[in-house]
Amino acid sequence: MRFGVLGPLAVWTTEGREVRVPEVKVRMLLAALLVAAGRPVAADRLADDLWGDRQPGNPTNTLQTKISQLRRVLEKAEPGGRDLVAYHAPGYVMRVDVDVARFRDLVARAKEDPGGRVALLAEALGLWRGPVLAEFADFPFVVPFVQRLTEERLVAWEEWASARLDLGEHGELVGELGELVAEYPLRERLRGLQMRALYLAGRQSEALASFAELRSRLADELGLEPGPETASIQQAILTQSLPGTVPRTTTPQTNLPAPLTELVGRDAAIRSVRKLVAETRLVTLTGPGGVGKTRLAIEVARQVGNAWLVEFTGHDHIGDDGVREATAAALGVRDDDLLDALRDREILLVLDNCERVVSSVARLASTLLKAAPGLRVLATSQEPLGLAGEVLWNVPALEVPEQSTSDVLAYSAARLFVARASDAGFVYTPDKAAAVAAICRRLDGIPLALELAATRVRALGVDQLLNRLSDRFRLLDNGSRDAPARQRTLRAMIDWSWDLLTPPAQVVLRRLAVHRDGCELDAAETLCAAADVRPEDVLGLLAGLVDRSLVSSGPRYRLLESVAAYCVERLADAGELAEMRRRHAGYYVELAERADPLLRTSSQRGWLERLDAESGNLRRALETLHDDSVLALRLVNALVWYWFLRGRLGEARRSLRQALAIPGDGPRAYATAWLAGLGVLAGEAADMAGFAAADDIEDPAQRARALWFLGYVTATMGDPGSTRLTDQALALFEAQGDQWGIAAALDDRVTQWTGMGDFVAAERDAVVSAKLFEELGERWGQLQSSFTLGMLAQARGDHAEAERLHRNGLRMAEELGLWTEVSYQLSWLGRVAMSMADYPRAWELHSRAMRLGAEQGFKPAEMYAETGLAMGARREGRLDVAEKHLLHVLEWHRQGGFEAGSSLILAELGFVAELRGDAAEARRWQTEGLKIAKESGGPRAVALALEGLAGVAALEGSTVDAAGLLDEAARIRESVGRPLPQAQRGDVDRITATIEAHRR
Repeated sequence: MRFGVLGPLAVWTTEGREVRVPEVKVRMLLAALLVAAGRPVAADRLADDLWGDRQPGNPTNTLQTKISQLRRVLEKAEPGGRDLVAYHAPGYVMRVDVDVARFRDLVARAKEDPGGRVALLAEALGLWRGPVLAEFADFPFVVPFVQRLTEERLVAWEEWASARLDLGEHGELVGELGELVAEYPLRERLRGLQMRALYLAGRQSEALASFAELRSRLADELGLEPGPETASIQQAILTQSLPGTVPRTTTPQTNLPAPLTELVGRDAAIRSVRKLVAETRLVTLTGPGGVGKTRLAIEVARQVGNAWLVEFTGHDHIGDDGVREATAAALGVRDDDLLDALRDREILLVLDNCERVVSSVARLASTLLKAAPGLRVLATSQEPLGLAGEVLWNVPALEVPEQSTSDVLAYSAARLFVARASDAGFVYTPDKAAAVAAICRRLDGIPLALELAATRVRALGVDQLLNRLSDRFRLLDNGSRDAPARQRTLRAMIDWSWDLLTPPAQVVLRRLAVHRDGCELDAAETLCAAADVRPEDVLGLLAGLVDRSLVSSGPRYRLLESVAAYCVERLADAGELAEMRRRHAGYYVELAERADPLLRTSSQRGWLERLDAESGNLRRALETLHDDSVLALRLVNALVWYWFLRGRLGEARRSLRQALAIPGDGPRAYATAWLAGLGVLAGEAADMAGFAAADDIEDPAQRARALWFLGYVTATMGDPGSTRLTDQALALFEAQGDQWGIAAALDDRVTQWTGMGDFVAAERDAVVSAKLFEELGERWGQLQSSFTLGMLAQARGDHAEAERLHRNGLRMAEELGLWTEVSYQLSWLGRVAMSMADYPRAWELHSRAMRLGAEQGFKPAEMYAETGLAMGARREGRLDVAEKHLLHVLEWHRQGGFEAGSSLILAELGFVAELRGDAAEARRWQTEGLKIAKESGGPRAVALALEGLAGVAALEGSTVDAAGLLDEAARIRESVGRPLPQAQRGDVDRITATIEAHRR
């Protein structure tokens, strides 16, 4: 038997039947023994607990009578129950299964199992049915127990809330935390959690107001200030850096079926629907077949109480009279007496599976609600009843695990699948997590599909089951024999919904299946329309499919994966599959070509987001075009700039290769040139044949963009040859009046001018480029301008302005989701921090930038950040760390064939050797760097190498040579109008000090 203290005192048999314990003193005796938690309680102590100061004439005998009564109740409930109350001198003891032990065990397990923390704590808190031993909560023997358990529950709730916040459930937690904070206003951790949830939900002012209220109440009531943890949350908000079982209801009578299995993952749904049922008289649960509308409605009805179920399954086309008769029969009354039977009753009527008789059900519900003021209706249907006052609640699929999560059982879909598979002997272990998560995603979190799949685990195991889901309708054909026919197989589940549709609706639904990850309205209208469906009719048909929960909307129209697979079969049956895939591919080629030029305008952000949403369709289009080189090349050429902006270089290169591998005609030179440039950015050696392909591009606009991109790539690598490519592109852009192209080329010229030491020209082109990008409203270009203007500010020693520009650039890059640019912006901020000798911050910024560059597969950004790490490490004296990073960057430069850009790296390696006292090694590095600097024509690079050689001479004691070299370096810097800023004079000042020390 089981006993419950986490709520009203409760007793259940082994089978789960509740046991009524009559008479207050007998219940109090049971409570006293359970509170002792398996420890013997002396007879005199029990007497004090039961009667206090009002002891009966013979307390011992009276107590024995109560013990006997309790034993009789337990024995009657279950044979052997009397033995649970045992005599143990000098009193009595009960060593039984109490819910509080289970609660504590789950909480303890949650501490040891981070992956299952949310699920375990949810299960623990789900054991609570209300206040602890509510009937006896004020009795002295219960008070400490209640206080202790209430505290344990609050701590567990706080842990659960914290874990859920980590999973991003702040939206749901805001309301729950508000109720608890109102009950425990001085509890600081609870308040801190509420502040975090409000902040994460975008309600910062309310979060700060909560803190202010706490501080005021603490001061007024206790004379205290908030603790440091709570205060730190407030500070983080200010700085924007803040990185159950419900008590059973007694119903006079009901026809609700008893559940055979636990309802998994629907606690929040039950609470929401119960609230709606309490607030309004007509609630309709909608949702796709198999999502669990019926099960949810029955569970809500069971908890609300006084509820009756009317099932319309199998009552197709029965009309108004048939619906009325079915309802009366369910209530056990004659149909003529239905209104009278309901008129004066407080009752909840559950009208289940209304979709096939929706009009008749709607008319009956309207009549009954008007005639019976105490009546409430909870309906389930794949489409609304369409009555005034109806509140719709769409039953969602269960939560499916994300691909990257390790905490699989924190998601309700996985918990349901594992629970049902466990019934057949499946044992879940962490190594099965990825397969379980993938199954849940493939089946869209639909409970019926998950339950059908779980029955196959015993025969196949989860890995084989996952592999066979491509043939899901054949696989999932083994439902429970006692289930309705529509729920015995996956195909039958969808057939049920399909058969309700008109022929035009069936056409639209099956044609939607050609999409991947949904589509916009314009795509649906274009692709779903044909001779049998007019374009202007598509929207209305879509709305009907949304109402029937076969299509989800907002703003994209999507099909569940199983519905899509079903509809693909229907497309094939109709002989439309090949034709629809071709039409789909053609539509998305045109969409990509429409988007490409707009990605260089003020509409850039909107089109980036549109193409993000269409990624699945664009990939499917390329798959379809495996034998059409012209369309495939048009598609990838139109998308390559989008892929570059999003940092998806791997996808860009794979797609370009895939299209180029298709035999046939098409714009190959443009794709070849871009592929060559992307290869350099990915860290490969330059493909000179690919670079040369840019000259073969026939279309002048495409040739200009390809030449510009190759110039941009080589400028990023520090190659002086980039100037020729940029100049060619600039001339073409100017001839075409392409303002974006002119701005982009001029921005690249800024970097090239500074490399040559012409800061006047650099400042001129930077201003013109920034003005053009601002007029265009194109954010990527504005990001480039923020870099070049920031670089020029830093070169003239204005670090505050440089930081402002780079911070503004970082904000723009993050807003647009341009993560390669975010990497660069972080590195540029790291350079500013290094110039200000804030080396810890510089290290942090460069580390973040390097990780991000590596994640994006964007080698120049990764190497630029690693160069920053090396420079900072050397300035901090961590020479081994600096050398390791420098040699890695140097190797990359040499492998890529862009050794001309390595003069800085060679100078830094020379400084490392000099600081170690190795003059020969230092001279070797600095001499090599000077040679490359002279060949590239960069005056400041020459000056840096001369400063390095001055350090070597000073180390060797040649102070005259050292001083001369420093003077020559200073003269060169002065000649280009950029003397070394004070914050960057560390090496020069150090070498000067060595010279002066030798002279003394």
